[in-house]
Amino acid sequence: MKALQSLNKYLYKYRGRLFLGLIITIGARVFAVFTPQLIRKSTNAIEDYVNGDIARVDIVKDKLLMNIGLIVGAALASAIFTFLMRQTFIVVSRYIEYDLKNEVYTQYQNLSLDFYKRNRTGDLMNRISEDVSKVRMYVGPALMYGVQTLTLFVVVIYFMVKAAPTLTLYTLIPFPILSFAIYKLSVAINKRSAEIQRFLSHLNTYTQESFSGIAVIKSYGILNRFNTNFEQLSNESKEKNVNLAKVEAIFFPLMVLLIGFSNLFVIYFGGMQYIEGKIENVGLIVEFLLYVNMLTWPVASVGWITSMIQRAEASQERINEFLSEEPRIKNHAPDTSESILGEIEFKNVSFTYEDTNIVALKDVSFKVNKGETLAIMGKTGSGKSTILELIGRLYDVNQGEILIDGKPIENLNLNALREQLGYVPQDAFLFSSSIRDNIKFGKADATEEDIINAAKNAAVHDNIIEFNKGYDTVLGERGITLSGGQKQRVSIARAIIKDPQIVLFDDCLSAVDTETEEEIFNKLNKISSNKTSVVVSHRASSAKNANHIIILEEGRILEEGTHSELLEKGGYYKDLYNKQLSEKES
Repeated sequence: MKALQSLNKYLYKYRGRLFLGLIITIGARVFAVFTPQLIRKSTNAIEDYVNGDIARVDIVKDKLLMNIGLIVGAALASAIFTFLMRQTFIVVSRYIEYDLKNEVYTQYQNLSLDFYKRNRTGDLMNRISEDVSKVRMYVGPALMYGVQTLTLFVVVIYFMVKAAPTLTLYTLIPFPILSFAIYKLSVAINKRSAEIQRFLSHLNTYTQESFSGIAVIKSYGILNRFNTNFEQLSNESKEKNVNLAKVEAIFFPLMVLLIGFSNLFVIYFGGMQYIEGKIENVGLIVEFLLYVNMLTWPVASVGWITSMIQRAEASQERINEFLSEEPRIKNHAPDTSESILGEIEFKNVSFTYEDTNIVALKDVSFKVNKGETLAIMGKTGSGKSTILELIGRLYDVNQGEILIDGKPIENLNLNALREQLGYVPQDAFLFSSSIRDNIKFGKADATEEDIINAAKNAAVHDNIIEFNKGYDTVLGERGITLSGGQKQRVSIARAIIKDPQIVLFDDCLSAVDTETEEEIFNKLNKISSNKTSVVVSHRASSAKNANHIIILEEGRILEEGTHSELLEKGGYYKDLYNKQLSEKES
C-alpha cells in the first residue's frame, strides 16, 4: 500500500470526521453484539424452565418479552449508528475525491508542453476519472467496511473470550488459513488490476482519437477497419476483466467455507464441553453460533475490501506517476502585476526539442522594440513557430538568452508574462461552446460591444451574424462547425479582445484568401499601433509592412531587414515576393 500513503494528507485533513465515524462504528458494533447475549439469556431461561429451575411459565414469558424488547432496541440503535457511519465515511470519500481531482487537474495545468507530447489524451482522462474513482472506493467503502470489520472482530472476539476461552480457540482455527488465502489472492488481484487500468487507458485513447478523427475515418472509408480494431481491443479488455473476476470470485466461497467450518467446530466442541459439564448452558453454544455468523459478512467482505484496496493501489500508483512529475517550465518570480512594455530580444538563442532531438534554432539573434512589428518567414520546419513558443515560454532555451524589456524571460513572473500575450496558433483551437464564449475566452468580462468590435477587426462578424443563432451558435468539438478560415478569424478575435502588449500570429491566416488577409492585417495594424507584434507567415503580403523581417532556414537567420532592403538584396524574400505578386495579378 505504498502508493496509497500519498492520500494520508487527505485523511489527516478530515481526521475529525473520520474519528467521529470511528466512534460511531464502535457504537454500532457494540449494540449489534448485544443480540447474541440476549438470545443466550432467552435460551437459558427456556432451558431452566424445561429443567425445572423455573416453575412458572409467566416468568419465562416476562424474560422473553423483556429480551425481545432489548433486542429490538439494540437493533434500532445499531441501525441508527450504521446510518450515521455511512454518512460520515462516504461523505469524506466524496470530499477526498473532489480534492484529488483538483490536485490532478492543477498538476495537468502546471505541466509543460512536452508532457502532452509524451502522453495521450485518453490516458490523461482515464487517470483523472476512472483511477480517481477507484481511489475513492478505498477512502470510502473500503475504509468504512474495513473499520467496521476490524471493530466487529475485536468486539466479538472479546465477548467470546470472556464467555468461553477454550471454545473461542477452536472457533478461530480456520482464520490463519483465511489470512494466508487473502494474502495470496491480494497479490494476484493487484497485478491484474494494474493491467486492467493500463489497458483501459489504451482503450480510452483509441476511442477518443477515433471520435476526434471521425471525419478522416469516414472520408477514407476505413470504418470497418476501425470497428475491427476496436472489437479486438474490447475483447482483450473483456478477457483481462474476466481473469480478474475469476480471482475475485474465489474469495466469497472460500470465506463462507471457512465460516462453515467454524460453525461445525462450535457445534462439535461446544457440544462435547456441554456434555462434559465444562459449559453450563446450551445458550452459550447458541450465542457462539450467532457470533460466528455475525462474522460471516465481515469475513466475506475482507475479499471485497482487499479487492478495492488493490485496485486503488494500482490506480493511485498511476496517478502518482503524474503527480510526481516536475514541470519543465517553472515560475521563478513571485506573483506580481508587473506590466510588460513589449521589447523582445533574442541573444544567440539555440533550441533543440528534447522529445525528437530536432534542432529548431541555431544561434538566432534579433531585437524588436516596443510597438514594432517583426515578420518571420521561411520554409516549413525552419523554426518560425519555435520562436513564438519561446516568447510565450512554453519551452526554455538550451543556449543563449531571451530578454523581455531588458530582463531575462526566466526572471519574469510566468503568469504576468502570459497574461500580457495574445497568441494565435497556426492550428486554431476553439472550445465546444458558443462563439461568444470562445471570443470572451480572451477577456472574461468583455461587453457585447467588445466582442462585436473584436469580431469586426478579425473580419468574421459578417459570417457570424449569418448563422441562425449568431454569436450564440454553439460550436462542435474543436470548432468543427466553422470553416478553417472562420476558425482562424475567431481565434484572432479572441486574442485581440484581450488587448495584450505582445501579439503573436503563427501563420494564422493561411486558410483565408489574400484580400481578406490584407484587410485583417490593415485593421490589426491600426488597433495594435502601440503594441509589439510578431507575425509568422508564408506570404510576403503579410510581412511587407513589418518594421523588420527575418528569413529562417534550418534554424538560422538567412536574411533580415525591411521590405525594401530585402528587395534590394535579392535572394529568398525577393523571389518569394515576385512569385506571389505574379500569382495575385494572374
